[in-house]
Amino acid sequence: MQKTALIAGASGLIGSQLLPLLLASNRYNRVIVVGRRPVLVVHPKLEQRLLDFDHLEDHRFQLIADDVFCCLGTTLREAGSKEAFYTVDYLYVVKLAALTAGNFAAQFLVVSALGANSHSRFYYSRVKGEMEEAVQQAPFRAIHIFRPSLLLGQRARPRTGERIGAFVLRTLGPILQGPLRKYRAVGADTVAHAMLSAAEASSVGTQVHSSTPARLASSGL
Repeated sequence: MQKTALIAGASGLIGSQLLPLLLASNRYNRVIVVGRRPVLVVHPKLEQRLLDFDHLEDHRFQLIADDVFCCLGTTLREAGSKEAFYTVDYLYVVKLAALTAGNFAAQFLVVSALGANSHSRFYYSRVKGEMEEAVQQAPFRAIHIFRPSLLLGQRARPRTGERIGAFVLRTLGPILQGPLRKYRAVGADTVAHAMLSAAEASSVGTQVHSSTPARLASSGL
């Protein structure tokens, strides 16, 4: 039986790579995109639902799906404040997990970040770690957490710092071996393929997927 996928953050770097994969997958006969703005995609499987994430609970019954892909995320600089960053990267994500779990979704696949740790001294990493812990409290059959390093790909609004970081990590990539391998930059398309692969595996429990490009590309595990 074909399933329904729901994706939040479809206009972002990873989400924009993931959406066409979901639409092309034989696993899904419906793909629901939720967000504040429509994506410029037309497809017979696609359903777009414009929602206010500040009042996501008002749209509970529009969030019914089998597999939920959460690609929401911003940066402290883009958000403008710690409070705004926390709203997007913690509150929106955790609320989406709670509501879709309440609608009996089977799987929740979420993009976090390398270094996520609820006890980190760094605010960004701490919020990501807190989000991961909160999401794991939701009663999904399977939860997949993806922790990519610096992402490679074409953003709608390029970030200067990330362009510099990507250049540095591309240069250093060959010497980042062993334990340092996880710091290699990874393509957004690689993460997107890994997310779909993980969903198709229909596993059980919580799995954390490292940023190692080779591992993400081979199995998503």
